[in-house]
Amino acid sequence: MPRAPIHFILPVSPTLYKVFFCFTHILVVSTMGNCLTLPVSAAMNLFKNSSSLLAIDTMFKLPSPLPVWPKGEGFASGIMDLGGGLQVRQISDLVKVWATREGGPDNLGATFFEPSLMPDGFHMLGSYSQPNNKPFFGWVLAGKDDGSSEALKTPLDYTLVWSSESSKIKADGNGYVWLPIPPDGYKAVGHVVTTSPEKPLPDKIRCVRSDLTDQSEAYTWIWGPGKTSDANGFNVYSVRPSIRGTKTLGVPAGTFVAQIGGTASSLSIACLKNAESNFSCMPNLMQIETLMQAYSPWVYFHSKEEFLPSSVNWYFGMGALLYKKGEESNPVPIEPNGSNLPQGGSNDGAYWLDLPVDAGAKDIVRKGELRSSQVYVHVKPIMGASFTDIAVWIFYPFNGPARAQLGIVTISLGKIGEHVGDWEHVTLRVSNFNGELQRVYFSQHSGGTWVEAYDLEFQSGNKAVGYASLHGHALYAKAGVVLQGNGAIGIKNDTEKSKVVMDTGESFVIVAAEYLGSAVAEPAWLNYCRQWGPKISYDIAEEIKKVEKALLGPLKSAVKKFVNALPNEVLGEEGPTGPNMKDNWLGDEK
Repeated sequence: MPRAPIHFILPVSPTLYKVFFCFTHILVVSTMGNCLTLPVSAAMNLFKNSSSLLAIDTMFKLPSPLPVWPKGEGFASGIMDLGGGLQVRQISDLVKVWATREGGPDNLGATFFEPSLMPDGFHMLGSYSQPNNKPFFGWVLAGKDDGSSEALKTPLDYTLVWSSESSKIKADGNGYVWLPIPPDGYKAVGHVVTTSPEKPLPDKIRCVRSDLTDQSEAYTWIWGPGKTSDANGFNVYSVRPSIRGTKTLGVPAGTFVAQIGGTASSLSIACLKNAESNFSCMPNLMQIETLMQAYSPWVYFHSKEEFLPSSVNWYFGMGALLYKKGEESNPVPIEPNGSNLPQGGSNDGAYWLDLPVDAGAKDIVRKGELRSSQVYVHVKPIMGASFTDIAVWIFYPFNGPARAQLGIVTISLGKIGEHVGDWEHVTLRVSNFNGELQRVYFSQHSGGTWVEAYDLEFQSGNKAVGYASLHGHALYAKAGVVLQGNGAIGIKNDTEKSKVVMDTGESFVIVAAEYLGSAVAEPAWLNYCRQWGPKISYDIAEEIKKVEKALLGPLKSAVKKFVNALPNEVLGEEGPTGPNMKDNWLGDEK
């Protein structure tokens, strides 16, 4: 009678593994969902050499299958027409060519891949690489020439950029990185990696006609022989278009750039280009609805949060007022749909919004109304329409006072940080080739952070989880405390997974998708370009003095210096502008 399998948890960092035993083999199942069958002898080696298990040995997949997308033109069709006779296809089925075992991020090395199987008519444009400290979640674009315009050509030759022969790094044998030498009028968009000193065959890769390429820049550090990037040594970086926004046309090929020296402004590798501004790969309205149902994030608020979100219409209907410069004594109630707000113009200080005058009504509005709140969705093309960015905007009637951490002590900064009207957002970046969520941007005061899909927390399928900081509403991918400052002194962004939570997919409104023309009616309040709150008139110096009274010795001067260095947005001296006045409305997230 066969023995029933037993299992236990193998504590391997950074990924935990369940190990299922039978008679002669084991099944190793990672928490990321990957499976690997090994002989029992190999299983024993897991205990002797657990460090050999790297994150990249697992393949990341979203927790749930992708939805069936409603019918449309080119979204999630797998192929994108860049014009000029060039089509591209996203290839995620990659095979390992060479790997290092040290150097790079966390000193864990990097792995280099190329497409394992090329679809008919398509050609390799470059290899892919990523650090070993992250699970595999990669792709490259392959190109197809329509045969009439010579969009692609084989290289004339190759230049050896670097080899590991003289290096003493731990690696799977020797690796060689080659740069294609393109014909006149063509550019290379990727490298070839081999395990032999012999040059690759000319037919191995294709170069792209120059008018179908765009300028690129080095982005994230992938690998170098040392533990940090060496400005004078060999480095491998991911590549992205130098100029990014809703109207720019650069398309990343998923390749990398390898070079001796730092991140030079002029790279040997170009990006691709959506030469004919073709937006047919962007989702239609029904597909946007499905994307939101699939990926709309959950946002958790701190259990002590007093100032929660509301819908814009609720805020207006509860007595928010419109002020005009020179007529401050006669504010005007705002129509619930914002139809009487001044349209267009610039943030010239001529108008601003504020809470109701009545103290009781003001207190109610400041606290927001989570039950009836809505989020506001802006859908835009990015990276030459090879991706869709879905910006999910959250409105708060009021931003609470900041809190500072001084070593192990947490103090309130009085009125510092308070302001009327607060806009924060989460941006979902989705591949237009297959509709898969790639990464999420979490806004944090005047900046923010991109988080790759494999580093996200998910809930209810493929919905990312975000955490809003107490009072300040900055968004983070993980719960806990983030200190904004230098050393042990800074603004305390405190988050936790409480029972106060918003499912942004429950009530959302698509307020803008410019590429769809008149299909989306923009609300009047969206084109109000002035401040959503008044300029605060409190005395910063006086507030600092109040804080200093509770402090001893050197902490007094430390907190004064720290507070004076804060930007106006954190200080709360001015009410913020609306979403479409932010740089990221038409540009890329910073």
